[in-house]
Amino acid sequence: MVTKSESPIEGKSPVDEKSPVEGKSVEFRHKIHTEPLTQILDEIEDSIRLANEAAKDARKAAEEARMAGEKAANEAARVASEAIHHVEETARKALELAELVKQAGMDASNSYQKRVSGKNSGQ
Repeated sequence: MVTKSESPIEGKSPVDEKSPVEGKSVEFRHKIHTEPLTQILDEIEDSIRLANEAAKDARKAAEEARMAGEKAANEAARVASEAIHHVEETARKALELAELVKQAGMDASNSYQKRVSGKNSGQ
């Protein structure tokens, strides 16, 4: 049984005590008809204050998230730059070694050709 102090619909008070569960309708009235206007206005002010606080907290969280994102992006850029530098240095060393191998191969080829041509002319 629904009583006047217990309302199945928040913000509205039943006019009679008949339960909708029993299949009988229950008529409801708005708070404005059952509560003092000052109380309703206080509730509105509290709701506005809470909404403002929530908005302030949301702005603060968004700023913190933005700063964290910037920090992460800067760190990722730094790490990527270091990796690129490392790759460039490795590639430079590999090119130097390739040039040395190429030169060694050419020297060996020239030396071999000289020996072969010296043996051919001496025969």
